[in-house]
Amino acid sequence: MGISSWKEKVLPKIKKVFEKNGTKKAAAAEVIKAFEESKEQYTTEFEGKKTELEPKVVEVYEASPSEVKALIKEPKEAGLKKHSAAVQKFLDELVKIEFPGAKTVSEGATKVGPSYLSGPITFLFEKVSTCIPEEVKKEEEAPAAAAETTAESSEVKEKEIVVEAEKKEVGVTEAVVEKVEAPAEAPPAKEAKVEEAAPEAAPAPAPAPAAEPPKA
Repeated sequence: MGISSWKEKVLPKIKKVFEKNGTKKAAAAEVIKAFEESKEQYTTEFEGKKTELEPKVVEVYEASPSEVKALIKEPKEAGLKKHSAAVQKFLDELVKIEFPGAKTVSEGATKVGPSYLSGPITFLFEKVSTCIPEEVKKEEEAPAAAAETTAESSEVKEKEIVVEAEKKEVGVTEAVVEKVEAPAEAPPAKEAKVEEAAPEAAPAPAPAPAAEPPKA
């Protein structure tokens, strides 16, 4: 691709993306500013309506996917961006039950996306979390914990099976090696009979000298 072609086709697209992101950031900044100015008011409204809101919030919470429930416990910008559609739906449900501050955040998220409004959404999620009874949270956590325990048990069993198989394989290998490499036992050597050497024969006595004949 030539330089002229790059300037004509690619560069305009890059500029458009930056301009779009810049526009979103500017719009998000306005929403955040408006939300911060009314934050105390939302808190006061929430405390006054908490008893009335709790059963409605629980109903909306239980109907939400696990991804949103996880974000309510621990909001993260990456998660808000990844699950933006589910988060937007949850915000819309909060608007329906007239949750304080939800309308401002929901409308803003529709324009710029939830990830640009992590601060206001975190505020709402913290308030929502206080409406969820501990037993409901435990009920939600129990299946996940059970699934995790089951997975761990399966993993442990698989490891045990592998270890046992390896032990058996090693045992067989050792037996074969021992059988092949071990030298055959030599038959017990017979005790050699030690023959006593015969004593050397004594030398025969020298013959006696012959007697000289008597002289006449």
